[in-house]
Amino acid sequence: MKTYSITTTLPYVNADPHIGFALEIVQADMLARYHRSKGDDVVFNTGTDEHGQKIYQKAIEAGLDPKTYCDEYAAKFDGLKSALNLSYTHFVRTTDEHHIAAAQEFWKRCDANGDIYKKQYSIKYCVGCELEKTDSELVEGRCPIHPNRDLDLIEEENYFFAFSKYQQKLLDLYRERPDFVMPQARMNEIRTFVEGGLNDFSISRLKSKMPWGVSVPGDDDQVMYVWFDALVNYISTLGWPTEGSLFDSAWPSVQVAGKDNLRQQTAMWQAMLMSVGIEPSKQVFIHGYVTADGQKMSKSIGNVINPYDLVNEYGTDATRLYLLGGMPSWQDGDYSKEQFEILFATKLANGLGNLVSRVAAMCAKSFPEGIDRVVYEGNTAALAEAISEYDFRKYVDLVWDVVDKANVKIGTEEPFKLVKVDVAAAKKSLSELAGMIRWIGVALEPVIPTTAAEILRRYESDILVAGEPLFPRRDR
Repeated sequence: MKTYSITTTLPYVNADPHIGFALEIVQADMLARYHRSKGDDVVFNTGTDEHGQKIYQKAIEAGLDPKTYCDEYAAKFDGLKSALNLSYTHFVRTTDEHHIAAAQEFWKRCDANGDIYKKQYSIKYCVGCELEKTDSELVEGRCPIHPNRDLDLIEEENYFFAFSKYQQKLLDLYRERPDFVMPQARMNEIRTFVEGGLNDFSISRLKSKMPWGVSVPGDDDQVMYVWFDALVNYISTLGWPTEGSLFDSAWPSVQVAGKDNLRQQTAMWQAMLMSVGIEPSKQVFIHGYVTADGQKMSKSIGNVINPYDLVNEYGTDATRLYLLGGMPSWQDGDYSKEQFEILFATKLANGLGNLVSRVAAMCAKSFPEGIDRVVYEGNTAALAEAISEYDFRKYVDLVWDVVDKANVKIGTEEPFKLVKVDVAAAKKSLSELAGMIRWIGVALEPVIPTTAAEILRRYESDILVAGEPLFPRRDR
């Protein structure tokens, strides 16, 4: 048994979960479930990022102690495990004592390698991104990702990480492993960024100005910069630096992240790992943004989509299918209630649900003694290829090709009529359809696990009985 280790990024706990993070964690869950079904020992990590200026400001605005504020929001993100039927094995909080200890040890090792130094500096800083912004990155003097936020001007003495030292090593990594970042367009983007030259980045803040963070080892006047602290979660959750911990078998991990995390995950974090002598991540998959009805989601506009609301209205599996099969796997995607309704009606109620119920009902009526066991030889190699390419929608489309093929087979062969003139042919037709449905059930387990389990339960025996609709039609 080999270990397949995968992790999402850690969302900031400055707001309720939104559909963009739901997309990321459901994508990661599909990968985890697929590899588990192939016999791999799966380690699946997620959690919450709880330090930094943005969290500190939100806690103050709410009149709460920062830790109390984080406790409330961390529970909302951990609650997604039940709401979205997630199978993660680890949930790390950056306020956990073992994570704090690991972050401080990581700092010490970078420092011992000569990669941390102190200097006075002045920068323009976007609290929304928790990142320094150069003039070339700004649009009309503002961060293009958070245009409604004023930039902070920070002038103080901080510690810096020698990012520039690792330019060539990063370029060597990208050259030696051309699929290190997926999809290829994102690999090209980060390579171009690194080729343009790297600037050392600040990794601490004055505690007197921003006290909410991990204390810098040996300097009580400074706390760690949120990105330096948070990135260490990918190994702290595995028990690093303890000898004999899960880290020994579960690192390196596959990382799933949004495109706004490209620089942090594929360059900054990899350079940090190089500094302490840890091998790079196994691979980094980058997905796009999610908009709503063509607009960027914003609290001020009132179009932020909460995954809990989708689950309450459509159910867990319908929500998962929409995220995996109704949204682009790599590019930006647009949420639309109308498109969700169409997907529910066409793919679930009329497509899959009708197929499963109809075949079982025909079998129960015409062959109550049972049908023959037929194994359908579906294109599992194409499914595996889609997984390796992180093309979740292609995977779903491949499965639905078989759903459509089975429905066409019913219409063409008409076993409900055929049984009156050729019993053997009708039984053969229904046996083949049942085999196709079992294949569909197995293939859908990583996508819509509860529905897949119910399909396989109903078709476990060759004596089939009619069941309730898997997806009752909705009144629109």
